[in-house]
Amino acid sequence: MRTATTLIYRVGEPELKYLLCQHVWESSGHARFIRERGRELSGFGAGESVRASLRQLFTEAVMPTDAYVALAGFYQVLKPALLSAYRHYLRITDHLADWPSKKLVEEFIADEERHAREIQPYLGKVDASAWIAHLQTAVSALGGLLGETTAVPLPADFKWESVTGPYQHPETCNRGIYPTCSSVFSHDPEETPIVRPWLVDPKTDARVIRLMVYVWLMMEMDAVDYLATVFFDTPDAPFDMHHDMARHLWDESRHSQFGFRQLPKLGVDLMTLEHSLDLYNILVQMPPHERYAMMTMEFEAGSFPTKALVMDRIRELNDFEADTLLAFDRNDEQNHVRYGHRWLPEIMALFGETRPADEFVKATQARFAELAKTYGGRTPHALSPEKRLTGTKILKLAGVA
Repeated sequence: MRTATTLIYRVGEPELKYLLCQHVWESSGHARFIRERGRELSGFGAGESVRASLRQLFTEAVMPTDAYVALAGFYQVLKPALLSAYRHYLRITDHLADWPSKKLVEEFIADEERHAREIQPYLGKVDASAWIAHLQTAVSALGGLLGETTAVPLPADFKWESVTGPYQHPETCNRGIYPTCSSVFSHDPEETPIVRPWLVDPKTDARVIRLMVYVWLMMEMDAVDYLATVFFDTPDAPFDMHHDMARHLWDESRHSQFGFRQLPKLGVDLMTLEHSLDLYNILVQMPPHERYAMMTMEFEAGSFPTKALVMDRIRELNDFEADTLLAFDRNDEQNHVRYGHRWLPEIMALFGETRPADEFVKATQARFAELAKTYGGRTPHALSPEKRLTGTKILKLAGVA
């Protein structure tokens, strides 16, 4: 989970980001089932720490500067090694004595085989052969993830890339072929597609609001990218926190897909919709507990009043699909704020933060505002006003101009 999430903000294709979020969520479920089953068995480890040798291997896998080299290493070495370990477990485990575990592992194998098929279209974009060989050498030195093969000592010239320096998140996230900007929100209909006053103005046509809301939903890609950075930075977090974060991540990717799938149906050319980068660019400058606080206690908790008004307006259209998507979005966001109340104190403690949560959140909001002065607004419009989607063009698409 901690390794796969480092791929999300480094690859560019929205569909690939969505797929990675899905795989992370499914893998978190596998881990949770293993833990629950393990608690029923004597001799199962009582703690949640990853063995040092495995942590070293998976940390090594994040190191390539090219995201698609890292993607190849993860899916062509580490995931096959995990699949091999699962298959080995089935071969050596008594089918009756440990029937519950075997049935779980059979389900995991089916998921892993599907993951391999689903990722195939995104592999082969770069020559990753040297990195694949490097990681395979490291796996062979362990004798596989379960020690199921004969361990082969590392060559004398083998160098752990993760020893030379710590992994660093990129300064900005990757949006591939899509045009970018600092923000899709403003007060100027000639500047951005979402015009803040229009969202809450009762005079705004509901068809306009629907289009703007789908843009807003698609831009929850911001949340996908910056939340994904928190996993790797919290190696000592409780598993349950990472499990809930994985669900949070998958939810946000689904919300983004709502917009990604619906906007073209309403006449929007996605290549005219700029992707906003400000939130990632600012938040990556902050430590993980501050990133998480801003996401759950500021951005999500603060969105409810506007989203409630928006939902009321959308109902005027008798658009069952839009109503359904927005209802699930709001339900998920309420759960995310609950996650924030549950986990913010714990992630604060991981980083030695002793202030009361409310005081910490206020201080973090002020710090974000200061960082925004330096790191916000740095991404110029990739498209001219004539080419990019704006509020004025949304009026025309909605048929009200």
